[in-house]
Amino acid sequence: MSPVSILLVVVGYFCLLLLISYFTGRKADNKGFFVGNKQSPWYVVSFGMVGASLSGVTFISVPGWVKSIDFTYMQMVFGYMLGYIVVANILLPLYYKLNLTSIYSYLDGRFGKTSYKTGASFFLLSRTIGASFRLFLMANVLQITVFDAWDVPFFVTVLITILLIWLYTFRGGIKTIVWTDTLQTLFMLLAVGVSIYLIMDKLNMDISGLANTISKSDYSRVFEFGDWKSTQNFFKQFFTGAFITIVMTGLDQDMMQKNLSCKNLREAKKNMYWYGFAFIPANFLFLILGALLLIFAQHEGIAIPERGDDLFPILATQHLGPVVSLFFLIGLMAAAYSSADSALTSLTTSFTVDILGADENDEVQTRKLRFRSHILFSLLLLVVILIFRAINDDSVISAIFTIAGYTYGPLLGLYAFGLFTKLQVKDKLVPFIAILAPVICYAIKDIAMTKFGVPIGFELLMINGLLTFVGLWLIRKK
Repeated sequence: MSPVSILLVVVGYFCLLLLISYFTGRKADNKGFFVGNKQSPWYVVSFGMVGASLSGVTFISVPGWVKSIDFTYMQMVFGYMLGYIVVANILLPLYYKLNLTSIYSYLDGRFGKTSYKTGASFFLLSRTIGASFRLFLMANVLQITVFDAWDVPFFVTVLITILLIWLYTFRGGIKTIVWTDTLQTLFMLLAVGVSIYLIMDKLNMDISGLANTISKSDYSRVFEFGDWKSTQNFFKQFFTGAFITIVMTGLDQDMMQKNLSCKNLREAKKNMYWYGFAFIPANFLFLILGALLLIFAQHEGIAIPERGDDLFPILATQHLGPVVSLFFLIGLMAAAYSSADSALTSLTTSFTVDILGADENDEVQTRKLRFRSHILFSLLLLVVILIFRAINDDSVISAIFTIAGYTYGPLLGLYAFGLFTKLQVKDKLVPFIAILAPVICYAIKDIAMTKFGVPIGFELLMINGLLTFVGLWLIRKK
């Protein structure tokens, strides 16, 4: 595809999002921005959340994982379903009972102001880094494919990207996001489905041939029960998947803000169940695509990239023709922006409500604070993306992203301690526990690998939460 063609696709895509924003955000007030006036249809929320969960990182990375871990990622996906059941039956009833706008308000009533601010701050840190990293990947693709040919600086590319997201989210907030995410989920799944169909066509393969080829390939392994040291062990993957869902959906303002926009608890639960079930076939499609890409590369004698993340982009843009290249671009945009737009909205909500302490009954003052927070986090995302660009070191960026992932552990520990004990804690000491737990986790992971040769994967989240729980017990009030 030529740079002009790509630019036309991007412009047309954003025009569609802006049109949706116009109709959904015309009469949006603060309650509409924060919780969609609690009028969002549960089935629309459910479908849109699939796209928000499957970010641009997932769109590129999951097909590439097939090269190294086969289909064993499905073990974690099955664990996600257990996590969704926990969220639907433990956390959602709590949030609806307390009528929360920000889920971290729970910590204020349970432990105190310091714990409340600590939980919100950890979310803000993690989500800012995560959203910036995903937007960095998308901006990089646009820079290479379009703007480098016109000598446009990377700074301008990022500025335009964030400005467009700001334009279609600043008025309607979650009221708009619910509908734009639905459209973007559709585009993303359509991109994966069309890519699979076109690759099958190039290989002269029908559905039965697809199933037969993948089952006989080296990539068909789904379950790993034998090796306890392996990070792909079923029990590690399954229970880690459950805990990841609990913290990255149930304890994440970004994901729960959409759930809280449903009309009532019953509809929010239906949303969570259907979303959880839909997540299984959606991820399975990505793995099928990954296997097909590897089979196609072997069939055509194309060298398979060393980095799994390069597999889909290289084959889509260089070897599979303009139609696959077009759908790859549309799918990547849909995945990246469905994650980024909801992140910007949730960051604005959390900062306005949790940190600035906006009084939601004061419509004018809250609107001013919300507007300023929205601009603040738009600029902050811009700065962090430019920092990633300046670093330009995959290992350093990966380390930053990993450290940001550790911040969900303290949230897990805080909520577990609050829900499953009746103890109070010394509120002023909570930030020290929340910082110390991830630091110890980082040391544990390093020691386990260097001293004992035992890799620790995503299960570190559970260790992090446990350390936070123990730390809170140690600072309990008698």
